[in-house]
Amino acid sequence: MDELSISVTIADRPYRLKVEKKEEETIRKATKLIENTMKEYSANYAFKDKQDLLAMVALQFTTSSLNFESQIDFTTNKLETKLTEIDQVLSEVK
Repeated sequence: MDELSISVTIADRPYRLKVEKKEEETIRKATKLIENTMKEYSANYAFKDKQDLLAMVALQFTTSSLNFESQIDFTTNKLETKLTEIDQVLSEVK
């Protein structure tokens, strides 16, 4: 494994992480996305503290992730059904 020690800041708190080199860019992008989304929420909604913003960001990202998983499942299942149908048609033609 090729590990790096990196530092990221989320909600004004620094976090030291040990990550694989290939994951570093993704983690930094995720951190930036969290921070940008928190800024959007803070500009548009009332909140008491950063925990409120983090909770809303977590809810948004989790909802998006679940929706994406549902789309993948649907696509995969639909694709599998269609490929099975095509295979049956091709088998009959032989």
